[in-house]
Amino acid sequence: MDIRYARYDDPDAVKLNDLVQLEYIERYGDGDMTPMDAAHFDPPQGLYLLLHDTDGTPLASGGWRAQDASDEGFQDGDAEIKRMFVVREARGRGFARALLAELETSAAAAGRTRMVLETGLRQPEAIALYESCGYEPVTKFGYYRYEAESVHLGKALPSRP
Repeated sequence: MDIRYARYDDPDAVKLNDLVQLEYIERYGDGDMTPMDAAHFDPPQGLYLLLHDTDGTPLASGGWRAQDASDEGFQDGDAEIKRMFVVREARGRGFARALLAELETSAAAAGRTRMVLETGLRQPEAIALYESCGYEPVTKFGYYRYEAESVHLGKALPSRP
């Protein structure tokens, strides 16, 4: 596998984003409506990663974008995870865990102090992954903060060396 930086509007990122949106529609009846822009993930205020198989096939994606205290419930120093996704045929092989580790490391290196994410009750495998990586419930934030099925998790990041 090969994990590398990409822009959120990279063709492979767009392909995987389209697939995750279809999965959201299957599970929730609608895609994710959170406002997103490729510039949100530009370093040093964010990072977007793609994981490719040895033949170059995109298998997984995920990114973080810097957030600070706001009326949407974010705190200063937050790094918000967005678009964590692994194609169905590649699940269970540790790709999401590898991407998550890279995202956490890069966010900490950029001076972010807490990683936060929003998922939903109809994604129990995502919740299990995050909880197994040390994520715990946090105060709801962002676009889906008032949704009953929304699950908000967070984890303190290590201080920069």
